[in-house]
Amino acid sequence: MSSVLSVLRTRPAWLSPKVARVEILAGLVVALALIPEAISFSIIAGVDPSIGLFASFTMAVVISVVGGRAAMISAATGAIALVVAPLAREHGLGYLVATVILGGLFQIVLGSLGVAKLMRFVPRSVMVGFVNALAILIFLAQVPALIDVPWPVYPLFAAGLVIMVLFPKLTRAVPAPLVAIVALTALTIAAGISVPTVGDKGALPSSLPVLGIPDVPFTWDTLTLLAPYALAFALVGLMESLMTAKLVDDITDTRSNKTREAIGQGIANVVTGIFGGMGGCAMIGQTMINVRTAGARTRLSTFLAGSFLMVLCLVFGPVVSDIPMAALVAVMVLVAFGTFDWHSIAPATLKRMPAGEITVMVVTVAIVVATSNLAIGVVAGSITAVVIFARRVARLVDVTAATDPDGTQVVYAVTGELFFASSNDLVSRFDYAGDPDSVVIDLTDAHIWDASTVAALDAVTAKYADRGKSVEITGLNTPSATMHGRLSGELTGSH
Repeated sequence: MSSVLSVLRTRPAWLSPKVARVEILAGLVVALALIPEAISFSIIAGVDPSIGLFASFTMAVVISVVGGRAAMISAATGAIALVVAPLAREHGLGYLVATVILGGLFQIVLGSLGVAKLMRFVPRSVMVGFVNALAILIFLAQVPALIDVPWPVYPLFAAGLVIMVLFPKLTRAVPAPLVAIVALTALTIAAGISVPTVGDKGALPSSLPVLGIPDVPFTWDTLTLLAPYALAFALVGLMESLMTAKLVDDITDTRSNKTREAIGQGIANVVTGIFGGMGGCAMIGQTMINVRTAGARTRLSTFLAGSFLMVLCLVFGPVVSDIPMAALVAVMVLVAFGTFDWHSIAPATLKRMPAGEITVMVVTVAIVVATSNLAIGVVAGSITAVVIFARRVARLVDVTAATDPDGTQVVYAVTGELFFASSNDLVSRFDYAGDPDSVVIDLTDAHIWDASTVAALDAVTAKYADRGKSVEITGLNTPSATMHGRLSGELTGSH
């Protein structure tokens, strides 16, 4: 009896009926939202819609087991589609699939080398910009579905928004997006309303994906052709996935294993490539539906999103094809609205926020929206943050001089963090011609961070030596003394 109770206490959370219900319904909503997205991304990549749907199925199922962030959704994405599109267009599907497998292997290697640890260097302002940019991209992706369409699309779209806003006030037992999709689909079919549907995006697959080997020559020339695309694939996929994982961590107040997630993304892409899919990474919009809108928290929702996707395509294809795009667009617009960090642009927040932080956020958003590439925006935002930080810290360095009453010695007290941005101006802060023969540079309240500072101190010493004056450097803390002792006199090649 005690052993049975022990097993019950340690069972996975999703075995609880209450949790399982949330996870199952969340998986169903996400699966419905994945179908048109996967088809659209297949078109961007220049491949058959089934290739994107197969990728979404295998990515979600595999990452639910090997990934490091529970409840995050990985599937075919627009960023990956843009990376592989030129290769697919010029060389065909075989080369695309081979690139997916090689890109997955790169991700496994990068994950094993600890690339996920670099996430700690992404500033908060970049993260806020990332969130706001992805909200804008999610919204902009829906705009084409609302332009030059039959007039019934607009009342259907509005009805979908109203259902999703008001239904949670009645009950949260069933996700509001699922209610909106089912209600609007039933309405359009029953009333015979002619509007764009999921089926208009492309044909759904009629069979499961099969294992296969990429139809490419296994030569060095093939490898050199694929490697640049595969590396770009790996980096973009990891950037989006790790940023999304961090976002889900913040929403759920839980931590996830980023290294496992990076390696898991690689494994999922290798499996996806073997099954003939176009590869993928974390899907931000669908993850927000799963975590924020539907309230999912376990791996079960991710697994079921992929599984339901194939079931819906293979078993309920005709019904799924009749889902009006207006319903899915309404879901994604509400997701975009909920994802945007409105507090970050509130006047009160902007008044208190340092100008540098606002600049970093704006740069991140602007570049992401301009390029439709979250990875480029995050890198650009992080570089901007580093430059602003370096300039800010450099200004905190101060040099003050105090000459002995007898005029035989001058002591320069240096305070602040000495590194390349601050130490470059250090050389100009001394009076080489007017100082007495004995000069002391007191670094008690300073810290040496790099070789640039050691080189600057060497230059100061050399300028005094040229005038027959001696320099003594004092007050070095242990790390600074170690660096100075190891590099002083060794940086110019003239020793």
